[in-house]
Amino acid sequence: MVQKTVKPAASTKSEAAAPKRRGRPRAYQPEIALGRALDLFRKDGFAATSLDDLSAATGMNRPSLYGAFGDKRELYIKSYQRYRADARAAMIDIFRGELPIRKRLERIFAVALDIYLSGDAGPRGCFTVMTAASEAVADPEIRAMVLEGFSELDKSFAACFSLAREKGELPPTADAQVLAQIASATIHTIAIRARARTPRKQLEVIVKGAIDVMVGAA
Repeated sequence: MVQKTVKPAASTKSEAAAPKRRGRPRAYQPEIALGRALDLFRKDGFAATSLDDLSAATGMNRPSLYGAFGDKRELYIKSYQRYRADARAAMIDIFRGELPIRKRLERIFAVALDIYLSGDAGPRGCFTVMTAASEAVADPEIRAMVLEGFSELDKSFAACFSLAREKGELPPTADAQVLAQIASATIHTIAIRARARTPRKQLEVIVKGAIDVMVGAA
């Protein structure tokens, strides 16, 4: 009697033929690495931050950095975008809320101080004011981002003052646009002073004085 040849199970064949994954899995988390790059750029600025510094901070070698984020300038821009997104998220509920104008401003400036005074090695200030504004001089893309950020902040403050005027918290003659620019200027002032290690108590005195100017007459 002729014996039939037993064919191997299909699953065994497919398992043997299954292609092996090429390369190694990423040993880093992009969002964490970007956050570390952001901290470094925010502390030292663009020019003073080397690729070796970024590699050490993120735990990624240069080829991995290039593969994940592009060159140094692209990583800087991505870091700045991340900073703006985080700041927007921290402020958006306050700007959209309907607190009385004085309380709303107090909360906005308090959150801003929390951001500017943070940092393990000392206050880091504001990414826009401390580093992006300098890079904006020669880089049109960064300049456009900085100007967009200024405009966005002005519009957010203007909406707060317009609402306060409609609710009778400010006189009918109050100019929401001018008040918004004063509020934005105060934000920039405390950012610079925070980076220079002005104590929070002194910054809060500046904030209170600015708020009194903006809404005190009401």
